[in-house]
Amino acid sequence: MSKMKVKIKADPGIALPSYATAGSSGLDLRSAEAAVIPSGDLACVGTGLYFEMPMGCEAQVRPRSGLALKHGVTVLNSPGTIDSDYRGEIKVILINHGKQDFSIEPGDRIAQIVFAEVTQVDLEKAEELDETERSSGGFGSTGRK
Repeated sequence: MSKMKVKIKADPGIALPSYATAGSSGLDLRSAEAAVIPSGDLACVGTGLYFEMPMGCEAQVRPRSGLALKHGVTVLNSPGTIDSDYRGEIKVILINHGKQDFSIEPGDRIAQIVFAEVTQVDLEKAEELDETERSSGGFGSTGRK
């Protein structure tokens, strides 16, 4: 397994993220603040963390399955993309689909972050595109199987 170097800065008193197990894909993100998300509402929750990633890398903020299953709380723009040139605080947009208000305390695990390599492309304008078996068939066009 290869590893990339990512610089991280943390506000005072904020623990660095960590992998829960040796096989984990994502690092746990923890809240840096207390918050209450009413049922049916959303909130932007700070982590007190800042990253410096190499060019060609992105970070993806993803939900935690336990929060989704137990409380109906998930990351609204999942996955949330953090570009390599962003240097601001990492914040997580959470939405509460549950029936109860959801309370967050500093240090609570609220999301996970996965780092990935990115391929940028050169777009080439064309008047026509090659036909395929599917062509312009959209949502559900390949049937149910």
